[in-house]
Formats: sequence, C-alpha cells, structure tokens
Amino acid sequence: MSELIMAIDQGTTGTTVLLVDRDGKVAAKGYREFPQVFPLAGWVEHDPEAIWESTLESVRSALQAGGVAPGAIAAIGITNQRETTLVWDRTTGRPVQNAIVWQCRRTADLCRELKRQGVEPLYRNRTGLVLDPYFSGTKNAWILRNNAEAARLASEGQLAFGTVDSFLVWRLTGGAVHVTDVSNASRTLLLDLETLQFSDDLLAPLEIPRSVLPQVCGNSTVVGRTKGIAGLPDGIPISGLAGDQQAALFGQACFETGEGKCTFGTGAFMLVNIGDRPLPSSHGLLTTVAWSIGGRPRYAFEGSAFIAGAAVQWLRDGLQIIRAASDIEPLAASVSDSGGVVFVPALTGLGAPHWRPEARGALLGITRGTCRGHIARAALEGIALQNRDIMRAMADDLGSHLASLRVDGGAAANDLLMQLQSDLLGTRVLRPSQVETTGLGAAFLAGLGIGFWSSIEDVRKVWHLDREFTPKMAPEDAQALIDRWTAAVPRA
Repeated sequence: MSELIMAIDQGTTGTTVLLVDRDGKVAAKGYREFPQVFPLAGWVEHDPEAIWESTLESVRSALQAGGVAPGAIAAIGITNQRETTLVWDRTTGRPVQNAIVWQCRRTADLCRELKRQGVEPLYRNRTGLVLDPYFSGTKNAWILRNNAEAARLASEGQLAFGTVDSFLVWRLTGGAVHVTDVSNASRTLLLDLETLQFSDDLLAPLEIPRSVLPQVCGNSTVVGRTKGIAGLPDGIPISGLAGDQQAALFGQACFETGEGKCTFGTGAFMLVNIGDRPLPSSHGLLTTVAWSIGGRPRYAFEGSAFIAGAAVQWLRDGLQIIRAASDIEPLAASVSDSGGVVFVPALTGLGAPHWRPEARGALLGITRGTCRGHIARAALEGIALQNRDIMRAMADDLGSHLASLRVDGGAAANDLLMQLQSDLLGTRVLRPSQVETTGLGAAFLAGLGIGFWSSIEDVRKVWHLDREFTPKMAPEDAQALIDRWTAAVPRA
C-alpha cells in the first residue's frame, strides 16, 4: 500500500529527499552534496549530471534509511533552487553545458544593455521582477549568444531550456515530459503574471525562441510518471512542483492573505501571501506567483536580505569571536543589550527594500567598553532589523500589518534571535515543530495532487507549532534600536 510521499528538495549545494507520512512527519531522509564550479570571478555553475546523481543517491539513501520499499511511494513532489538555468538536447537528453546558477553574475552587461534599450518598465510591470542577473531569462539569452551548439539546436527546435524542476521531471519521466510550474516560471523574466503564460513581448528583447520553453503547469497536478529510474518502479506520479521559497510558504501553511514566512539560511527570504491578484510593490519588493492549484493562482510579495546566517559565519571565520555558529546565542545572551553597538550586515550589499548593491557592512557605536557579547548581540539585532525593514515594506504594500510570521531554516533554532525578531516586528513569531518546510511544501503539493490529502485544510491540520515568541521588549527600547538602525543604514 502506498503510504508515503517522496519530496525531492534540490538545493544549491546538495539534494535532500524526504519521505513524508499522512501526519506530515518525516519518516526518512537522504542527503547528498555535489561540487560547485567557479570558472571565472563572479561566475557560478553546476554540472547537471552531478545534480542528477545527487538526486538518485539521495533517493536511495532515504529509502534505505527508512527501510522503505519503493512501492510504498504514492507520489513525488519536487522543489528546487529557482533561477538556476539548464539547457539540453531534446533528442539525446544530454546537457549542452553546465547549469548557470542563480548566484552567477555573468549577465550583468546584458542587463545593462536591456536597461539602455528602455525595456526595464516592461519587465517590471509584466513579471513583477527587476532586470537583474539573478533571474533565468538573461542566463538563457547568454547561453544562446555564447554557446554555438545551443544556438544550433535552438534553430533546429531541438534545444530544451528549463530550471531545475524541468530538468528533474524530464529525467524522471525518461524524457517524456518538458514542463515547469508557475512558481518557477515566474522567476524567469518570461512569464506574464496576469496570463500565467510565457509572453512573446518578454521573449523578444532577449531573443529567446518559444520552441525552447517548457509547458507551464500548476503546482499540484500529475505532470508525468516515473520511467526507467533504477530503484523506483515505473508509474509513480509526479504531482507537486514549486520553487524552494514558494514551497516553504506552502509548507508553513500560509494559505491566507497576509500570512507570511521567513526562511533563515545564508540570507533571509521573506514571502507573504497577497491573495489572488498580482499586486505591484512601491517599496522595492518582488511580486511572484506563490502557487496555482485547480487553476486558482495565489501571489506573494518577496523580499530577501542577502546576509543572515552568513553574518554568524563571518563572526566565526572572519573575526573568530566564536568557535561554532551555535556559540553566538549564549555569547549574545551574556549581555543585557548591545551597548549601543549597531551592526548593518551589508557584507554583499543590501537587498529589499533598499536595493543598494554598493553598500558594505558597518559596525558602529564601538567604545572602550564594547566586548564580544555586544558585537554578537548587535549581529543578531542586525539580522532581525533587516527583516523588519522588509516586513514593514510588505505591510505598507499590502495595506495591513502582518499578525504573525512563521519561521524556518537553520537560524530559526536560535531562541534569542527569534525573540528579538518578535520584539522588533511587534508581532508573533511562530516556529513549527518540523523545520524541513521546503521539502514538506513539495510533499503537501504532491499529496494534494493525488488526493493523499483531500484539501488544504487537511494540510493545515498537520502543521504543528513548536514554540511561539511574543513581543517582550519595552516599546521604547525597541524604538531606540530601530532609530539607531535607521541612522546606521545610510552609512553602510
């Protein structure tokens, strides 16, 4: 009897596979890393075959760890690093070159060229995104301009372009299906948020032929079935697809307008459900597709802080004031406040809502009395204050204050950081008992797609709270921190 959903969470440094039961609990887990490729300064690549092998190895590892027979898998859901771009030969299935990773900045000149052509308002208005090397469309255009084999295959109608979800579905179905879901498609610069289809108006400036594109599908529907995969039976439905941040939003059960989540990883990624219309942002946020189920789309505002957990890594590896990342909480808790120290963690620039790539980190207010504890606490406050800026922008664009924020990711385990986040947001912070929310989101979407769970309300019932943090800091103390931060940010 098929009693488990398999969720493939294909990330930037490795692939995780979860086996999830009907209660939303992880019955088993597998994980495999794969190497990063840095051919030139600012360029980041992945070998598509390494991505594929890490996926197969993680599948085998999860099944073995749980002692699970492959026949127990009812469906497969996939979530992925979103903007990473792959191209392959439709006839052979062979990748034409390495994948260009979302972090890669090689298309900066192309973005500047497009801005000079005056098309930036077109992309901003139609896609909810900004013209930046981050997104997939300019990466695909770069490949077509610089890879002769890719250009030839495209002219013959034999080139397939996709994000990682597309590539994995293609491989899992034995090359039978070329699709992407609306959440991943909304990160390409090629999808019209109103029609939820790729637009010729958006393809033309980038000179991308429609023939290379996958079919756009919903997030919770059977798009194909496994075929010819060692260790898995043929015929397992692939019924859930979503980009990683949208999957985390779904895995956090943020199903209603105004419900939001923040994933604390290397950076901090905040999304809030804004309903069934793609609202524009006047505060520098991105508008993106959250998901579409049964033909009914939901949209989200997205804001990212480039540095969150990476600030803690810098304190460990750069300043060496802690030995392990987990040491920051007791060190920061060793002082009652940051002693007037302010840390702006703009180590790689400032993201939403500031969008200042030239900004650099700032550590202000140091005196002879400053100790390691003050710096550690200021670092945690800086992470929380960055998120406050994003959440305030979201509330202003949405026209209402967010009643709570659900959190996940590695740094969400830091109780002091979560308390500071609640204090500075002035709202409840909710940490779930299951922190693998990205993979869970993919599992929930896949399960809904085959009736494993009958409704979103059934999914909501299997989301469980670990701890709720409520504001405890005196309002005047919180405002003093905010005021110091506001004055410090322009100096970064």
